[in-house]
Amino acid sequence: MAEITFDDFMKVDIRVGTVLRAEPYPEARKPAIKVWVDFGPEIGERKSSAQITQHYTPEDLVGKQVIGVVNFPPRQIGKFMSEVLILGLHDADNAVVLLSPDHPAPNGARMC
Repeated sequence: MAEITFDDFMKVDIRVGTVLRAEPYPEARKPAIKVWVDFGPEIGERKSSAQITQHYTPEDLVGKQVIGVVNFPPRQIGKFMSEVLILGLHDADNAVVLLSPDHPAPNGARMC
């Protein structure tokens, strides 16, 4: 993978937010959950379609803090407009494990 500069990295706006609500997205081609996240007063509420059904249910997500890229353009996922990329890692079985802070952080705090 090509190296990038710190300035390149700073162009990616990565913030913490709290999941306000979540619901199944059965119409998605791959199993997914619709998620609405509060990224604080500067960014506001953003929604996402996340393929995280192997480890999470909608009920598990409400109140959870997640990390997301908030400055990608919106992307149409089926009939749902995804406005933020929620970040995660693949586990040994290739299922997504969400990234989240290990201590509460203010919604909208930028990754540093």
